[in-house]
Amino acid sequence: MAKTKPGKKELDSYTIKGANKVVRVGDCVLMRPSDAEKPPYVARVERIEADHRGSARVRVRWYYRPEESAGGRRQFHGAKELFLSDHYDVQSARTIEGTCVVHSFKSYTKLEDVGPEDYFCRFEYKAATGGFTPDRVAVYCKCEMPYNPDDLMVQCEGCKDWFHPTCMGMTIEQAKKLEHFLCSDCSAEDAAEKSLKPFPVSPDSELKVEAKRRKK
Repeated sequence: MAKTKPGKKELDSYTIKGANKVVRVGDCVLMRPSDAEKPPYVARVERIEADHRGSARVRVRWYYRPEESAGGRRQFHGAKELFLSDHYDVQSARTIEGTCVVHSFKSYTKLEDVGPEDYFCRFEYKAATGGFTPDRVAVYCKCEMPYNPDDLMVQCEGCKDWFHPTCMGMTIEQAKKLEHFLCSDCSAEDAAEKSLKPFPVSPDSELKVEAKRRKK
């Protein structure tokens, strides 16, 4: 009579061989691709288990890079941007090369130094349909594009909107030297307001004043 193979055993953690790093459920990891010329895949560990032979395996939820999505990479996508997909998989734990941190978009923009292990995510991605959640985000500048944290932007002191220097006819170097900035719309409004200041008296009032002087 054949013996039944023992079931899988859930593990609390896994130690990456050669890296001396411990991986736990919820951690984000870098996984070795089959093509050595490609960057490592990024995934979030959902479960760690050992089979009857003691080999560790991980259930992961994949992050997609913009170029791996149906729409491809677009102008507003950051170099370290990832999409959390609904694509799950089970892989050998031996394919884990290291750990990384996938920040929220807000947290990423506040980092003083972005390291090789730092990524960010602001969208969830449905691999089957190519849909994103959220499907709408705030846009900025005259070009009406979402914010790319890799691009320098300057804030208008009037309307408080943010603008790309190139969209405003400036170089990056010129933008970095700015102490004050008004966008073209606010500059036009500011000029219009200034043009009224030297003429606070209406023509009708001037005529009335002149008429009174003649009567005297």
